Amino acid sequence: MIDDLIASALALTVPIALAALGGAIHRRSGIVNIGLDSHMLTGAFIGALISGLFGSWILGAIAGMLAGGVTGLIMSLLITRLKGNEIIVGLGFNIVTLGAIGYLLRAVFGVSGTLQVPGLQRLPALDIPGIDKVPVLGAILSGQTPLFWVCVLLVPVLAWSLRNTAWGIRLRATGASEPAATSLGLRTLRIRDSAGILAGALAGLGGVALSLGAVGLFNENMTAGRGYVALAAFYFGRSRPLPTALACVLFGFFDALQIQLQTVGGFSPDIIGTLPYIAVVLVLALTGVREYRRSARKVS
Repeated sequence: MIDDLIASALALTVPIALAALGGAIHRRSGIVNIGLDSHMLTGAFIGALISGLFGSWILGAIAGMLAGGVTGLIMSLLITRLKGNEIIVGLGFNIVTLGAIGYLLRAVFGVSGTLQVPGLQRLPALDIPGIDKVPVLGAILSGQTPLFWVCVLLVPVLAWSLRNTAWGIRLRATGASEPAATSLGLRTLRIRDSAGILAGALAGLGGVALSLGAVGLFNENMTAGRGYVALAAFYFGRSRPLPTALACVLFGFFDALQIQLQTVGGFSPDIIGTLPYIAVVLVLALTGVREYRRSARKVS
């Protein structure tokens, strides 16, 4: 049972972690991406359609990532060029995307809520011989999808890039002080737009992990607020890749735990289903306390 819980928790972590890492990059540029849920839903929808059309999970993943990147760019342009409020724009994107996809499901595909795409190819599980039978370690390393390993690689790559590359330094400088960065000749609007594209692309890939993962279908509510959970994760991780990823693992564990408790029985499904969101509230509360103490120390 422990191995099943670990494997399930890591699988549920992947979509949140991809979206949260993208959101963390966007925040380092100075913009809080409230629209992660819309990018995830778009990526999940387009990824499922393209995977079914061509019978290829790779093409589905690429299409979902590109679709998320396009929505990320559009949202960023509304904020950087048209000076829209980032919170209003993000929430608006979430609402519009949900409504537009719901309309397409009913008007074009003739279904309500759930779309089963013929020919859809799901993400493969990569078994590692010799490790798959080892307790705990096998559940962690073996049987995971390629997007799990993308997450694992992204964490050190992004952490190194933010510290040691010109792109990372310019991104952090823009987020720290846009006027100062502009005075140094940096194209801050372009930098923020590129961060928006990256955030949307990673969140779209997170959506692909949902639709092409264990479910193998698309549902208009399949993100279930995971974009907001990703938002909480990068806030808790202070937009640093490793702490953000660890926060996502915590949320993934509570998500997997509530699923297992519902299968066991004896617990109210309504109460058990709130576990991941209770974890989010607790993490945000702890983050607020931590920030308050840090500010108090600076004042004193």
